[in-house]
Amino acid sequence: MADLSDEIQPQVEPAKLRVYLGAAPGVGKTYRMLEQAHALKRQGVDVVIGLVETHGRAETAALIQDLEKTPLRLVPYRSVTLEEMDLDAILARHPNTCIVDELAHTNVPGSRNRKRYEDVLELLDAGINVMTAVNIQHLETLNDAVSRSASTQVRETVPDSFLKRADEVVNVDITVDELRTRLREGKIYSQEKIEQSLSNFFRKGNLNMLRELALRTTAEQVGSAAAQYRRNQGLEQAPIPEKVMVCLSSRPGTERLLRAGSRIAGRLATNWYAVYVETGGEDRKHGGDPEAAARLEEYERMARELGAKVVILKGKSVSDKLIDFAQSENISHVVFGQSARSRFDILLRGSVLNRFLAEMRETTVQVVPMRREKK
Repeated sequence: MADLSDEIQPQVEPAKLRVYLGAAPGVGKTYRMLEQAHALKRQGVDVVIGLVETHGRAETAALIQDLEKTPLRLVPYRSVTLEEMDLDAILARHPNTCIVDELAHTNVPGSRNRKRYEDVLELLDAGINVMTAVNIQHLETLNDAVSRSASTQVRETVPDSFLKRADEVVNVDITVDELRTRLREGKIYSQEKIEQSLSNFFRKGNLNMLRELALRTTAEQVGSAAAQYRRNQGLEQAPIPEKVMVCLSSRPGTERLLRAGSRIAGRLATNWYAVYVETGGEDRKHGGDPEAAARLEEYERMARELGAKVVILKGKSVSDKLIDFAQSENISHVVFGQSARSRFDILLRGSVLNRFLAEMRETTVQVVPMRREKK
């Protein structure tokens, strides 16, 4: 008779992801993460550092002394040698928990994964718990808002879908005045960068905006997790979910629509669609404008990274296909891009937006301004 223990496999819990989220550099994300690592070590948990950036901060450097550190990988790139987290070494070591700092980092070209958050996903898939840290301005859907407020372009971003994967989001928060004081004391940047930082990124108005975004994002994450728990436990009847649709195009600036749609879906704790309509035998890959086709493929990739389901519809009328899809899927929120056509042309021929508004009166519609194409 076969041993039942050979047939019954123990349930293995999926690896846990904890994200330490902050409004700006210097709020103490890495410090808090390392404090938690020491607490786990005292409890007998096998914890290693995959990568931690101290940025010359003595308090942070002191906390890594008694923790096991995985040696970094040296990567030749052009005329220099760069240090990267050694993903394979961590996978081989297979600790219970790994500390990974600077989540939004872009890996050196030629690395297995393009971004560090993809390294983290690989660790989680291997059953390794991860604690990581990121600033709010690196979330993809907040890119436009931060660029306008801080007058700077944030190039390294993390898709919001990664944050939704987190089992816990910890908001590391200090007051704006306390943060600016830390900057003046040289605890964030070197002396030569202090005055410029105070008048640019570390302006009170910008920091207040970032702090509010961090608090709201954490609250949304907590609310979404709580709602999911109640549904799973049958504690309340789940309401009819609201649904979000973004109308894709190949125009420059469509990424702003995707970010807006992802934020709306995040607030509503719901799934969303990125919908594109192909008309009249259109062939995106072999004909027409190759630049537009390349942009459209990039927007589809971005939509999937942000958690959307990409839907390609075919028909002669864009309006009809969008209306039919919205009705069949009970779409409650729709994001359109501002039309590039003249008012006269719209009056003469009509517009997709006007037709949609006339037919879908119960749907909330948001029109996002898009940058004009340079001629």
